[in-house]
Amino acid sequence: MRISSIERLHQLQTTPSFFPVNCYLFEEADSLTLIDTGISLNAKAIYSVIKSFDKPLQSIILTHAHADHVGSLDFLASAFPLAEVSISYRDAALLSGDESLREGETTPLKGGIPKNIKTRPDRLLESGQQIGSLSVIASPGHTPGSISLWHEGSRTLIAGDAFQTQGGLAVSGDTRWQFPFPSLATWDKEVALQSAHQLTELTPDVLAVGHGPLVVAPSFDMRQAVDRFEQLLSAKKRNGYT
Repeated sequence: MRISSIERLHQLQTTPSFFPVNCYLFEEADSLTLIDTGISLNAKAIYSVIKSFDKPLQSIILTHAHADHVGSLDFLASAFPLAEVSISYRDAALLSGDESLREGETTPLKGGIPKNIKTRPDRLLESGQQIGSLSVIASPGHTPGSISLWHEGSRTLIAGDAFQTQGGLAVSGDTRWQFPFPSLATWDKEVALQSAHQLTELTPDVLAVGHGPLVVAPSFDMRQAVDRFEQLLSAKKRNGYT
């Protein structure tokens, strides 16, 4: 496992570099928050990293319910029973295996929905809520209930799969053929673009995503990625594609 750190944020790259899957440990003053849990094969390695800190794990936050982000949840929730498990209200249904669409949702779900996850969340999240010093921001698109997390003090954005940096910084749904997998699993590209606009307006100093390296001073590249995807979707509409 490769660990990269910027101040209080620690990126745990849990898989080989050709298919990087990241989860994150965020250090509060007296506790730890785990953001996403990677795939099931890495559960013990993630456990060992958490135990290496002289702080208790207080929270497990899931940015969205795809198998590569919740794979180690059952193991870690059992290993740290005092840690509160949180996910958005909408993606809690996906976590339970319910793939039915909700009112107003017309785009079919893509792949990646987990199977046989036994852990149920302790807390259902909505935009604007706080978990420690992290603010919840609804950022649907990759999944209907995707969230991002914002730390104002360090201006750090933990964006889940709303963006990727593997294969180049891109909005969820904008296929980068060096690493196309997040795009292939994106639920609604138009909604993903709206969320990317919102996140870019934060002008973060640090961008942390589910796939790819941490990026310092990412605002210019985020804006370029948003503009590129917006132009791509507009061109497809003009040509009669959806």
